[in-house]
Amino acid sequence: MKDKVKDEAREAGATEKVEAKIQTDAGRVKVALKGRLDAQTTGRCWRQLEGQLQKGDFKSLEVDASNVTVSGAVGAALLRCLSEGGLSHGLKAELRGLKKETATILDTFSADDYRTTGPEPRRHAAVPAEVGVWMRGLLSDLHEQISFIGSVAKALPPALVHPKRMRWGEVRRVMETAGANALPVVALVSALVGVVTVIEAARPLEKFGAQIFLADMIGFSSIRDTGPIVTAILLAGRSGSAFAAELGTMKVTQELDALTTMGLDPLRFLVVQRVMAALLLTPVLCLYAMLIGILGGMVVMRSLGFPPLMIYNQLLTRVDMTDVRVGLTKAAIFGMVIGCVACLRGLQTGLGPSAVGASATRSVVACIVLIILSNTLISTLDYFWP
Repeated sequence: MKDKVKDEAREAGATEKVEAKIQTDAGRVKVALKGRLDAQTTGRCWRQLEGQLQKGDFKSLEVDASNVTVSGAVGAALLRCLSEGGLSHGLKAELRGLKKETATILDTFSADDYRTTGPEPRRHAAVPAEVGVWMRGLLSDLHEQISFIGSVAKALPPALVHPKRMRWGEVRRVMETAGANALPVVALVSALVGVVTVIEAARPLEKFGAQIFLADMIGFSSIRDTGPIVTAILLAGRSGSAFAAELGTMKVTQELDALTTMGLDPLRFLVVQRVMAALLLTPVLCLYAMLIGILGGMVVMRSLGFPPLMIYNQLLTRVDMTDVRVGLTKAAIFGMVIGCVACLRGLQTGLGPSAVGASATRSVVACIVLIILSNTLISTLDYFWP
């Protein structure tokens, strides 16, 4: 009994090998297949033929299949791919010596099936065409983002006029998870930015005897730029990705479809609360980041020998409420951008296991790009039209 099992295993192992002998003569190629084409052997044979038949330019291709046995659709797919030129740059092969059972299996996978389900040929588009396609996609996405922000801006005033329409419990939950829990990381990054800014500027200003103006620089930059930008980027990476992931998961699990079926608008039921939370939260976190950034710079200035009272008075001579207003305006705009873009990316989530992660990544990238663009535009307008 054991010998019989060993013989069967030996025979099964022997059929796993498929030989593909290729002969070339004056541009004519002859392929002789021998063995059994099944799920274990077809892949290796396929790679061998594809690697050798795509190296040169041939006039004709002939396949001798008299000594090959096809088991299942995989082997039939290989023979059909050869006959339709899928492995030889479109040069169709002539199959000869097919056994009756092999021809029957091959007929189940017709040429029409191959053309319908086979791989599409690679199309090399010109660079201007690729740039045009990319630009069209960019403009389409920008149009969708602007339309979505307009829809959210239209839905916010009714919710404020009629507070009962707003789910304030959800707003408080989002503000707690996205705001209160973000205080440590905002403090750390803001303090380090303030410290690095003063350290990098201390030596150049020392050459001119103007180190006292470090206070002006740290106050001006923290309030008008670094404070709002640091806060917005951290919220985009920490909270914006969470918004996109939450809504994306709801879409993948068809919860959004269920809300629509019940007559509930996902924009008003889910998006408005998150946008409102981001809009209210970002200026508060921005004030916190401004203060921590200034304190970090003051610590470095104190180590350089400047008294705290002198630093404080120098700050008051440079910073006024106009700077604070500009910084808080930027923060509010950044919060609106983060909330809207992150929720839009969540609603745009496709199907598949990687769709939610892709939406979160797109959300972070789009938010950071729009934050930098918005900051540049606001700073430019403030400079030319103070």
